[in-house]
Amino acid sequence: MEFRYIGNSGLRVTPICMGTMSFGSWSDRKESFRILDKAYDRGINFYDTAEVYPVPPTAELAGLTEEIFGQWIKTHNRDSIIIATKVAGAASGWFVPPIRHGLTAIDRHHIETAVEGSLRRLGVDYIDLYQVHWPDTVVPIEESMQALDRLVEAGKVRYLGTSNDTAYGLTKANTVADYEGLARFQSIQNNFSLLNRRFMDELAQVCRKEQVSLLPYSPIGGGVLSGKYNTPQMPRGCRFGDYHHDSNPRQQAMAARFVNEKTLASTARYLAIAQEAGMSPVTLATAWSMNFDYVASTIIGARTASQLDESLAALDVTLSADVMRQCDEVHAEYLYPMG
Repeated sequence: MEFRYIGNSGLRVTPICMGTMSFGSWSDRKESFRILDKAYDRGINFYDTAEVYPVPPTAELAGLTEEIFGQWIKTHNRDSIIIATKVAGAASGWFVPPIRHGLTAIDRHHIETAVEGSLRRLGVDYIDLYQVHWPDTVVPIEESMQALDRLVEAGKVRYLGTSNDTAYGLTKANTVADYEGLARFQSIQNNFSLLNRRFMDELAQVCRKEQVSLLPYSPIGGGVLSGKYNTPQMPRGCRFGDYHHDSNPRQQAMAARFVNEKTLASTARYLAIAQEAGMSPVTLATAWSMNFDYVASTIIGARTASQLDESLAALDVTLSADVMRQCDEVHAEYLYPMG
């Protein structure tokens, strides 16, 4: 198994990270354990969760994913597992974290409250990678980085990361950390896939120059790149099918962002490329996301253990220059299909 370092940290992780956002909603405890066992048996040592999981986030279920994952950890050697979790962060334009009455922020109070809750639910003494789920544009970044640094100094957290951030946000945070002698962000977890290459515009350059690693999430475009939405009718029983049929306008908007005329047209092309290359489209998409020098580990997800096979197969795949070129040609024709 190949291992990669996250940023300048001592975290040496597998090229694939097991995401857990379905645990407690789409995947019950028994199936969640099957998923985790299958990933662990394949050699995966890196696991990502969050205090707001499972998805879709609700006040009633928030934290359940960490509890399920914590129960599983008890049956395994803690030193063999790299655990990443997240403090919710501030409300974004489309999402209000359903915890602490939606009044979350990246300040000392919320950071300390969040990490204590995660440690308790996970049943561990420390977290390997603690990430900001959504950046806070109101609380001064100096206050946020100082509060996060205290967790590192206290030994509750080994390293820090951010998520859903911008080139400016990442650069500003690490500049403040460097000037003030604080722990810096070693990673950034952003949406990155064949359908969403926006990371490559500016953030990729920041990662290369500042030695920060990308942890791509949604490498198969929320399931779109599997081809299951390339059907005459929007399917039910899957993430964006459920969102599409939901009465919540925010859920409908999310579905439309991922499943639209451009994403379906480009996916049809990727399906053909995968078939010609002799692999599943899920394997192609996952392998593609792993194929960049600034990527440390690609985060995959699954509702059932059987869904893992095609994603894990990417560990044994090296995409040819010709396949990469064909993928670039599709991107050039359908620039930013996710809007």
